[in-house]
Amino acid sequence: MAKEKKQVEAITSMEVDFAQWYTDIVKKAELVEYSGIKGCMIIRPTGYAIWELIQKELDARFKATGVENVYMPMFIPESLLNKEKDHVEGFAPEVAWVTHGGTEQLQERLCVRPTSETLFCDFYAKIVESHRDLPKLYNQWCSVVRWEKTTRPFLRSMEFLWQEGHTAHATAEEAQERTIQMLNLYADFCEDILAIPMVRGQKTDKEKFAGAKDTYTIEALMHDGKALQSGTSHNFGDGFAKAFGIQYTDKENKLQYVHQTSWGMTTRLIGAVIMVHGDNNGLVLPPAIAPTQVVIIPIRQQAAGVLETADKIREKLGGCRVKVDDSDRSPGWKFAEHEMRGVPVRIEIGPKDIEAGQAMVARRDTGEKVAIAIDALETEIPKLLDKIQKEMLERARVHRDEHTFDAHTMEEMEDIAANKPGFIKAMWCGDRACEDKLKEVAGVSSRCMPFAQETIADTCVCCGKPAKKLVYWGKAY
Repeated sequence: MAKEKKQVEAITSMEVDFAQWYTDIVKKAELVEYSGIKGCMIIRPTGYAIWELIQKELDARFKATGVENVYMPMFIPESLLNKEKDHVEGFAPEVAWVTHGGTEQLQERLCVRPTSETLFCDFYAKIVESHRDLPKLYNQWCSVVRWEKTTRPFLRSMEFLWQEGHTAHATAEEAQERTIQMLNLYADFCEDILAIPMVRGQKTDKEKFAGAKDTYTIEALMHDGKALQSGTSHNFGDGFAKAFGIQYTDKENKLQYVHQTSWGMTTRLIGAVIMVHGDNNGLVLPPAIAPTQVVIIPIRQQAAGVLETADKIREKLGGCRVKVDDSDRSPGWKFAEHEMRGVPVRIEIGPKDIEAGQAMVARRDTGEKVAIAIDALETEIPKLLDKIQKEMLERARVHRDEHTFDAHTMEEMEDIAANKPGFIKAMWCGDRACEDKLKEVAGVSSRCMPFAQETIADTCVCCGKPAKKLVYWGKAY
């Protein structure tokens, strides 16, 4: 038992060192392994299984809106990248370049894609001719490379997995509608599947995507009070279309530029799940993305009928992702192991349970443990998984709301930022100078101007001039 206790103790308490707690979990739960390339991670089977479940659900939601999947090259010629000035300037510090093919120097450098706007624009310029060709609703699942200086598994790595949607439309109205549609799709997905509540809103000009007309975001609050940008949707207007010559003939046979959008989510969502739901014993996974939703632990598994009963229970729960742990480890070790890995439900079954016609069922999220009749497991476990999913979202919502504060003056902003980790709601005049000063003085950045606008004061929290927008501010990953 000492060995089993040590296994749990190996996870640093989040109250002692949140960053180390996070690192301990991704390592102990075998989500990632560090690679031989600094800043790049090896996603292990459990981590990748979570990503596959995320991908499957998102992909289905995309396709329900008419989106089709494509795949673009991973290399971008330098001349193509340079066609949109703001875009290339925004990504220049993070770009990795290929300068040689084998032993020969290339005539033109190739960028390893940090994002694929330029590739899609070049593609659309070739295939869009008429209004009948629109809209184009494309998405790709791929990896991208950004030469980050400071990295952390899932949250920020030099290479990461993501999806990037790129659409082209005949009108500005259609492009704006798609931009907001995808942002809301992201927010609904995070709340329904990841059990993470989101603040939906628009980025300030300072924080918007390089080359975008407008950027919209969903922002989540982590357990330590820091914000995490969890998905973005961009309206490009016709800026990229003009740079790349993407035109079509309208119904009056006149040439028009298309209007474009782009939207993306990444493997950082896994980091969000860890930091919103995890505890000092390890992962706590929402059932919707748990690779194993139910683990069955045989007690005294060598006793007659125990393993057979465990297998029968597994078969009855065929609609769930179920595993029987019949390894030669002790039950106590198995309890700690699967708790650390975040398995939502544990079923314990032994000779005494069989005799009583029941099994002991434990919830990972609350630790609650109840006896359920073996014959009732088939109907009760799916109900329990659904209940866990909903209650995890509600607890995360309560945590976010309890850690969202109002600031009316600069003094209040500084005090909250220093002593109360969380979102800070404050009014803003719209001046970039005030946004910069808040970052310098209070150490907070603008997270978004929420769609759900309120007026909590008439003046800007920084300069005292008339306020234009309520903004969510905070410290962020």
